[in-house]
Amino acid sequence: MRSLAPNGLARAAVRFKPASFAGTFVALMMSALIVAACGILLETGARASVPAERYAKAPVVVAADQSVRLVADSIDGPEETVYPLPDTARVDVGLAAKAARAPGAEAAVPDFTFPVRQGDGALVGHGWGSNAFTGTALSAGAAPRTGEVVLDAASARTAKADVADTVALETAVGRVDFRVSGLAKAGAGDTAAAGAAAGGKATAWFADAEAPALAGHPGKADAIAVLAVDGADTHALAAAVEKSLAGSGAQVHTGDGRGEAEERGLAYAKETLLGLGSQFGGIATLVAVFTAAGTVALSVGQRTREFALLRAVGATPRQIRRAVAAEALLVAPLAGLVGCLPGIALARWWFGQLKDRGVIPEAADLHVSWIPLLAAVGTGLLAALGSGLLAGRRPAKIKPGQALTEASVERLRPGVIRTVLGLGALVGGAVFAGVASSSAGDNAANASLGVIMLFMLAVALLGPLVARLCAALFGLLLRGGGASAVLAAANSRTNARRLASAITPIVLAMAFASTLVFMHTSESEIASEQLRDGITADHVVTGPAGLPTGSADRASRAPGVDAAVSLLDTQVLVPVDAGGERTLQGAATQGISGSGAQLAKVQDLDVRSGSLDRVGAGRIAIDKTLATSAKVEVGDQLPLHLPDGTEARPEVVAVYGRGLGLAAVTMDRASLAGHVTSAFDSTLLVRGGDAKPLAALGEVTDASGYAVEQNVDRELGAWANYTMAAVLGGFAVIAAVNTLVMTVLDRRRELATLRLVGSTRRQVLHMLHWESLLVSVAGVALGTTIAMITLTPMVRGLTGESPHIPPLLYATFAATAVSLGLLAVTLPARAALRDRGA
Repeated sequence: MRSLAPNGLARAAVRFKPASFAGTFVALMMSALIVAACGILLETGARASVPAERYAKAPVVVAADQSVRLVADSIDGPEETVYPLPDTARVDVGLAAKAARAPGAEAAVPDFTFPVRQGDGALVGHGWGSNAFTGTALSAGAAPRTGEVVLDAASARTAKADVADTVALETAVGRVDFRVSGLAKAGAGDTAAAGAAAGGKATAWFADAEAPALAGHPGKADAIAVLAVDGADTHALAAAVEKSLAGSGAQVHTGDGRGEAEERGLAYAKETLLGLGSQFGGIATLVAVFTAAGTVALSVGQRTREFALLRAVGATPRQIRRAVAAEALLVAPLAGLVGCLPGIALARWWFGQLKDRGVIPEAADLHVSWIPLLAAVGTGLLAALGSGLLAGRRPAKIKPGQALTEASVERLRPGVIRTVLGLGALVGGAVFAGVASSSAGDNAANASLGVIMLFMLAVALLGPLVARLCAALFGLLLRGGGASAVLAAANSRTNARRLASAITPIVLAMAFASTLVFMHTSESEIASEQLRDGITADHVVTGPAGLPTGSADRASRAPGVDAAVSLLDTQVLVPVDAGGERTLQGAATQGISGSGAQLAKVQDLDVRSGSLDRVGAGRIAIDKTLATSAKVEVGDQLPLHLPDGTEARPEVVAVYGRGLGLAAVTMDRASLAGHVTSAFDSTLLVRGGDAKPLAALGEVTDASGYAVEQNVDRELGAWANYTMAAVLGGFAVIAAVNTLVMTVLDRRRELATLRLVGSTRRQVLHMLHWESLLVSVAGVALGTTIAMITLTPMVRGLTGESPHIPPLLYATFAATAVSLGLLAVTLPARAALRDRGA
């Protein structure tokens, strides 16, 4: 490390030419900001947990595995991938008796949580036995038996009922009259469950023997709470319970693991955070390091003349390399530390936004440790060292006289290695583009990510050649723009490396931001169109707490109604082929109450093959894109996992084209009802009749109104795409502005010379404006080209349609790039001309 210690050359360079290092500092600081923020989200996803609330007084909790595990062969052997389930997996009630016999166990209580409707309101239902660990206690009456219910004060007031009265409640078995056996005050465990499940709504307790059927899952419990005898060791009890349940597939939880068992959303939160931190974070880190390295290389390249003079007066190649490395050691660590602070702030903001949108449970906390911060500082340091040493390699090794010659005139021919690698990346991008265009589904999306990364690498490596080509093309257009425009074109052709350093960040910003944003606009536009064309019902009935049981039958009896079909919306997991590997993909699913023929009267799914008439038990219809990804067609069996993880192999009887706007899988409701937490239908589609009789079932709208509501919900989900585009595009834009400022400040001598030979300040500024326009337009054009090459196969593979690019939004992107480029050139240019007394 002694050879890397800051020497006199490095300290003098930083002290006497600070402007040359200010841009490097900004680039490394922004790089650390991005790496730190993504690293914090990644660590939080790996370590996320929530404290137990409902099960706080139960030291051990038994629950089913809430994920599907897929094992695939890899180079390192079998590799297991975990996929969270769309709904809750449950355990057999009979396991409670086995767990209760474990040494140290006082009791084992099956727990049930399910939605209940009371008129137009929603309640949370539980088994009465859970009072043993929730703290709920009777305030009047007695515990419920079969056919009875205990209400809390809120639900009793709503029902205007007291002990011994009868209330009508709707559960998975339908509308039933229950006798009120007692009133209770909810304990902390039940209060937490009601708050999480229904926004703090009222609670009802039923007999444990009856609760599984009322929940729609006979013989199943959400979990089993194991209570310990006084003085029992929790870990010993957990081990004993695990031994007694060996072979059942149930998992035993203690500590914060109990919180994960009761908070099903934590698994999805972890998956989201890990995806942000790893997938988006990986791309963002590459872009950040890539841009920072380019800025460091530009800074070193701007001092080629200084290195040449040092070589001429006797400096050795080792001293030059040591000076470059020492400069990185002086600037990079400080820049990294400064960047970590806003990086933590960005991670906190992002985490808070995800929590506000319900993606992350309220009880989860952001984890900030030294690991991602050290990674951010270290990444910037390595990028600065590597790029600086590479940029200073040639001026350090060539002869002093040759170094002075090259410093005065830019090399026209880029290095052989750089050219070969750049051409390789260009060819690789073209190959990936061909693969993406001939693929479908996730294969197209995965190949498209390779397209954008390879083309970006090609632009960076072949930057001088690309810049010279752009300068030549735009130079033809600038010939008629006057002396300033002609001078700008000549300057750009002569200083292609400088031009390339400014173009690359703009290409980055335009390519990535356009891909992320226009991917969403394309999916949203296609989904909206499919939804508008697909809903052919005259009336659509919805309700925030679901629809009353039997809504379709009640609606079909209304005067003039031709067809009424209710939909139970959920998700299933379908094995698909992604890049040669088998993965599980979540597919939006609708369970229909009637036949496929009735569905065809209220929905036009755009059937491509087969018939909806055969949809029923063991037979489903799927979207064409999903069929392609899963490699099935009509007549094949499709292996899938139902919402609670249950495996099924239904036959595909129809393939349709509007799965993005409606649902990717259509199956009979009866096949889904026993595998979801809420068996209340979410939507009712009615053909014919009048809207007035339907108002008793829920909120009634027409097809267009329903489409608007669905589009609003989809816009909320698009927030993540826009945020990622803003983070990545914003960083690249700042890098572009930073590079342009560095370039202008480095040209003080050139600008002063132009003034000395008679150019006016106005002419010099116009020349710089033309150069900035050339840089911005070239960057926008290249970025747009890369984005379109990436977007076209990706969108076609996922939707079967062409990308949708709103003209106004695209114009905003382009205008922003051009405006910032002009601003970044004008301000430092005015300062430089003023310093020279011009």
